Amino acid sequence: MTVFSIRWRQVTATFVLAFACTATAVAQERRAYAPPDLTSVRAVMAERGMVVAQERLAAQVGADILKQGGNAIDAAVATGFALAVTYPRAGNIGGGGFMVIHSAARNEDAAIDYRETAPAATTPDIFLGPDGKPDTDKSRNSALGIGVPGTVAGLALALEKYGSGRFTLAQILKPAIELARDGFAVTDDTADTLPDMYRRMARWPDSARTFSRSDGTALREGDRLIQAELAATLSAVAEQGPRGFYQGPVAEKLAKAVRDAGGIMTVDDLKSYEAVIRNPVRGTYRGYDIVSMPLPSSGGTVLLETLNILEGFPMPDMKQGSAPSLHVMIEAMKRAYADRARYLGDPAFVNAPADILISKDYATKLRGGIDLARATPAEALSAKPPREGSNTTHYSVVDSSGNAVSNTYTLNFSYGVGLVADGTGVLLNNELDDFTAAPGASNAFGLVGFEANLPGPGKRPLSSMSPTIVLKDGKPVLVTGSPGGSRIISAVLQVVVDVLDYKMDVAAAVAAPRLHHQWMPDVVRVEQGFPKETLDALREKGHHVIEPLGQTSANSIAVTPNGLLGAPDPRTRGAAAVGQ
Repeated sequence: MTVFSIRWRQVTATFVLAFACTATAVAQERRAYAPPDLTSVRAVMAERGMVVAQERLAAQVGADILKQGGNAIDAAVATGFALAVTYPRAGNIGGGGFMVIHSAARNEDAAIDYRETAPAATTPDIFLGPDGKPDTDKSRNSALGIGVPGTVAGLALALEKYGSGRFTLAQILKPAIELARDGFAVTDDTADTLPDMYRRMARWPDSARTFSRSDGTALREGDRLIQAELAATLSAVAEQGPRGFYQGPVAEKLAKAVRDAGGIMTVDDLKSYEAVIRNPVRGTYRGYDIVSMPLPSSGGTVLLETLNILEGFPMPDMKQGSAPSLHVMIEAMKRAYADRARYLGDPAFVNAPADILISKDYATKLRGGIDLARATPAEALSAKPPREGSNTTHYSVVDSSGNAVSNTYTLNFSYGVGLVADGTGVLLNNELDDFTAAPGASNAFGLVGFEANLPGPGKRPLSSMSPTIVLKDGKPVLVTGSPGGSRIISAVLQVVVDVLDYKMDVAAAVAAPRLHHQWMPDVVRVEQGFPKETLDALREKGHHVIEPLGQTSANSIAVTPNGLLGAPDPRTRGAAAVGQ
């Protein structure tokens, strides 16, 4: 048996186990998604501004900021802080993420990296067991997996640099503080997910107190969720800015809670955290400009590499959702994800060949290896790269002046590691599982990584988050992104292709069934809704097609001559588009 064969079997086994765990959680968390009749799906229309998010109260908070004269960045920051209260399984100030901004007034595109960082005491072998093999319990279920949170720093930076100037941070935080202090009725996605996830969270005393009834059982639909400690933490941020979170009593409580639970985060780790403004990764697709997130998110790089490969195929001439169209999409994904695994990591630590990966010439070379009749085995791609990371939420915002924000942030697993830091109300992430525990190992989403993404002090784990803005003649036409771990990039890809190549209504593009391939394991995962004959045709080409796909939720906005079209993803109960 070859070395690759052994490794492939190990990765497949790891992926199957990890996917079984996450798929079980997803199955418990969510209603089964049955794609609607796409001809009947319609977007929500607005003229002056739009917020599309996975939770309606937070979307309304952002829309209210727009109504009061705020710009898209003001609204996005308000929505982000509100989601930390109303959407606890993914909205957060205990995690991190990425924001892509189009500033119309400045004619500028920017990316804000507020990804979590590894504590200073992190070592490359931190997630290995005594036998030298990856110990997934350490990275996924223990406090060792908690990264230094970046959300407060990132949202505050966005407001300071790109906000309208009409609102202070305290004013932006006021709705979130009130929602935490006064409470709100548990409903929609939280009601669907909390009862099952509570069993995992209840091992932490403050988590149990926060999310339980008086009888010790989990909150359910209609119960009121009050988070007084979280309100106090948000109030500290309102009064002192990010310093109220990263220094002083809140920071001391966060560090103590993590260390008491067996983690290694310190107050110095929190004090030294910084969000970073980066240049977005940019490319073109059929005359449109694609603006997305650069490293340490792999999302923009892999998205552009995949789109560049597809640009050489006559996608508009292929029927949307047909076997020929899906085949070339799968083959393009496969090649781009293989490059992700081999080369991408935190740019502060790794000199990744991103410029090569997103070049048109490189895409031409990769495209030449695609057989239109047969699937390329993953093994054939493993040695041919060039020289030179469920739970997340996404929201999109556009205002009347043409400013746009695409924001994706995460706790990694649903409700993160499950630990509410005592005295803070902050639910903490297990984001460091997105590192590669050992070269060739995979994370909870089955993504394989190598040396570029090993753990290290102060390092940011590689991500798949892909907040994306599509421009035409310098103006936004599509704002999109998604949660879903390794499935994020493929979800965004399919929304972009469906809107640009197939001219689909954005709501139909978001609702259409999706598929996914990530190089290894060599399988195509699909949602329900594809015709049997289409899947049979893919199998005849040599693709190993299996269900289910797993959760994605691509809340998107299309900007048209007739106004804004908001498309909340029907996969998530409670997703909402709120326009002005």
